[in-house]
Amino acid sequence: MKKITIILMCAGLFITGSCRKDSEFLDVPPKSIIDANVAFTDPNLVLSVLGDLYNRMVDFSSLDNGWASFVDFSEAFPSENGSSGFVTRNGWGYGEWGIWDYTYIRELNLFIQRITAAPAVTDEEKILQKQFIAEGRFIRASYYFEMVKRMGGVPLITEPLDYDFSGNVAALQKPRNKESEIYDFVISEAEAIKGLFDSRLSDKSRATKGAALAMEARAALYAASIAKYGATTPTVSLSGGEVGIPASMATGYYTKALNAAKELIATGTYSLYRQLPDLSDNYANLFLDKNSSESIFIEDFKVNAGKTHGFTTNNQPYSISDEGLDAGRLNPSLNLVEAYEKLDNTYAPIATKTAGGDFIYYADQLDAFAGRDARLAGTVLLPNGLFKGKRTEVYAGYQLADGTVITSGDATLLQDVPGLGRVQVIGRDGIANGLEYRTQTGFFIRKYLDPTVGSGRRGRGSDVAFIRYRYAEVLLNAAEAAFELGDVGAATGYINQVRSRAGFTTPLATVDFDRIVHERRVELVFEGHTLFDMKRWRLAHIVWDGSAMGTTDLLTNIGDARKRNTQPFGLWPYKYSNPGNANNGKWIFKEVKPAAVTGANRFQLGNYYSQIGDNVLSANPKIIRQPNQ
Repeated sequence: MKKITIILMCAGLFITGSCRKDSEFLDVPPKSIIDANVAFTDPNLVLSVLGDLYNRMVDFSSLDNGWASFVDFSEAFPSENGSSGFVTRNGWGYGEWGIWDYTYIRELNLFIQRITAAPAVTDEEKILQKQFIAEGRFIRASYYFEMVKRMGGVPLITEPLDYDFSGNVAALQKPRNKESEIYDFVISEAEAIKGLFDSRLSDKSRATKGAALAMEARAALYAASIAKYGATTPTVSLSGGEVGIPASMATGYYTKALNAAKELIATGTYSLYRQLPDLSDNYANLFLDKNSSESIFIEDFKVNAGKTHGFTTNNQPYSISDEGLDAGRLNPSLNLVEAYEKLDNTYAPIATKTAGGDFIYYADQLDAFAGRDARLAGTVLLPNGLFKGKRTEVYAGYQLADGTVITSGDATLLQDVPGLGRVQVIGRDGIANGLEYRTQTGFFIRKYLDPTVGSGRRGRGSDVAFIRYRYAEVLLNAAEAAFELGDVGAATGYINQVRSRAGFTTPLATVDFDRIVHERRVELVFEGHTLFDMKRWRLAHIVWDGSAMGTTDLLTNIGDARKRNTQPFGLWPYKYSNPGNANNGKWIFKEVKPAAVTGANRFQLGNYYSQIGDNVLSANPKIIRQPNQ
């Protein structure tokens, strides 16, 4: 069977008219679409249609929609002048993150209906039919999951709606279901289909039993935490249950999340990725290795099929870029970097000064980050970090013994340095305030960055896959659910498995809510979880409270789940120049808020659920508006 990720002809050939007329999907003469009975006799034709449905799956963050979705929430800085709005604004609009595509839902319903009705005679045909049905239902449940975590309750439509052209559309106007009902649907669909998948299928870009269980665990966990922590924001609800889940339902959902996670774990199909001796390289490589034992469900890309993305082109270090053009857009923040613990299980900022206030001098820039969680250097390309066999060149100037700083606006603009003459005074990769495509924080992204030759060229792109579900998240989901159900011992065990892979040799004795939040942040950052975790825990309006941050805010309360995180900071290296001094030529670091950071993220109660468009509200008077908007 063809890999559906490389089938690109389907949109034009098989679903050309599906958005226009009810009958034009899988069941009309071959002029525009193929008859359902004929289609099923050739699985490759079904795969062509299915491939289009897969390719339209929605992810909050993905590699083929650029880089901007990764740079928000103060976890990174956007080094592109046209994207300065991320750090100059003071909050998000109510329409952010919303989706409402019932054309897609309709096409999924039609696909499921036609494939279910198609005749299957042989045993092999019956296996294929079950697989196709399960995949269609998985994609549909996945889209409803994406809708509910953004919009709350939405109309739940599982059959194609037919319009009789009478002018009366009342029968087509459906009200919003309860938020809990949409989560129940996602969970029940996962349960219903988990046994229908063909176990012989090994393509991780297609749904499997593991993917269904992973979706179930995540969805149930979301519903459970909304039920529990929604009580802290009582105005974020609607009387009909379209927004908000009763607290009494929390335990049931946590139980379902834990059971689904445990069932997936018990299959033994997946495991934490442990292939390379260097634990940071190992962590980085799990996002590059398409055969990773940790990946459960991915969005795949193929160079030879013309399906690639520009994530590496946009985010590779400028000095190492394939074409010497634009790069370096996604700069992880110091806020994030300091969240990675020391290997003795303690939180501490990157050491820049002694207790007496003197600078700490480092022979190598990387020494400042030694002895920390291996996921740090696997997620973030640190100053003097290695990529494609070359070191990044990151520094903001020379500092003299009297405190004078010599810098410039570009690495090519040489300056006079006493004792050195006229020399380059900043790195080719930055740092200079406002110089786009060079780092503004001192850091570049490493996660998902492709070291393959040519992967950073515009015409070629990268085919690194985006991981939608992976085993580490399942362990963290199990940990959170177990913790909330009172089994702290089990929760600690699950978290320690993940931490062991990150280089922690002393297991945690116990965990609390702050540890749950922390572990998800450092393990899953830049994978599309940050916003939705903060929303479901009802921490978003606390963490992003609209207040500007000072250095004290940055350096204190690391590990506190409620710590303010409204503005991205950087850590700028400087060469120390003091000929004859033992520290001459060494490095010092300074915590800096980039000049472009003039706004402070403010998450309002009305942001917990994305605004439903006026076009939807005017077309259907049964749709109730969101609260606090």
